[in-house]
Amino acid sequence: MNEERTAGSLALYGILTLVAAVMLLPFAWVFFGAFKSQAEILAAPGAWLPESFTDFSNFVELFTHRQFGTYLGNSLIVSTLTVVSNLFFSALAGYALAKIPFRGRGFVFGCIIAAMMIPYIALFVPSFFIIVQMGLLNTLFAIFLPIAVMPIGVFIMRQFALSVPNELLEAARLDGAGEFRIFFTIFLPLVGPALATVAIITFLNSWNYFLWPLIVAQNQDIFTLPVGLAVASQGAKSTEFGLLLSGAIIVLLPVLVLFLFLQRYFVRGIAATGLK
Repeated sequence: MNEERTAGSLALYGILTLVAAVMLLPFAWVFFGAFKSQAEILAAPGAWLPESFTDFSNFVELFTHRQFGTYLGNSLIVSTLTVVSNLFFSALAGYALAKIPFRGRGFVFGCIIAAMMIPYIALFVPSFFIIVQMGLLNTLFAIFLPIAVMPIGVFIMRQFALSVPNELLEAARLDGAGEFRIFFTIFLPLVGPALATVAIITFLNSWNYFLWPLIVAQNQDIFTLPVGLAVASQGAKSTEFGLLLSGAIIVLLPVLVLFLFLQRYFVRGIAATGLK
């Protein structure tokens, strides 16, 4: 019996390893392509290894002549604002919906669920008119405001908040603590996995944002990385694939680093979200 179980485990791990290797192949091709020149890519488009791994000319070109540093800074600003805003307001809303009884609480939560089902592209026209009326067109705030609070963040925080023992909150209220003090000193330290989950999801959404920044950012000084990468990789006659691939590596790295640091909390947050 043990031998059969061991053989089954080995077969399962072998299949999973094979699937993981297949999924990683495109990323490996992008990484190797980042060190190739345009001529090398066009001469042997199916080749994997570059002639030299010390050729950083594509990366140098992006930052010295293609304004990639500006795009990177814009993306960092927008993503930081988005993550901080979503963490704060989603946690507040999740706490209120889970732990503070008030009339219409179920209706409000139902509206949040409904908002999660609306394709974000369907909101482009009204969002654009609002941004124009506020005089924010062609600013970083125009990119940030529509995703300052995301329904998925409120949903995750509310679901995780249900697992926080009510006894802790009631004891604090009996001791005279106000709701904001309870929120900051008791609630937030207990919902770390949910906060990490919301941070990763909102960072990914803002970091990979393409269509909306393309609409509201009308000069290159406001472009974020996805839009800037599309512009920077365009040559006089064709797409410069070496620049495109090296830019893709730069776009991928912050996401990879964030997930590696927060993956344990991310998995716990997602798992706990479905418990209640």
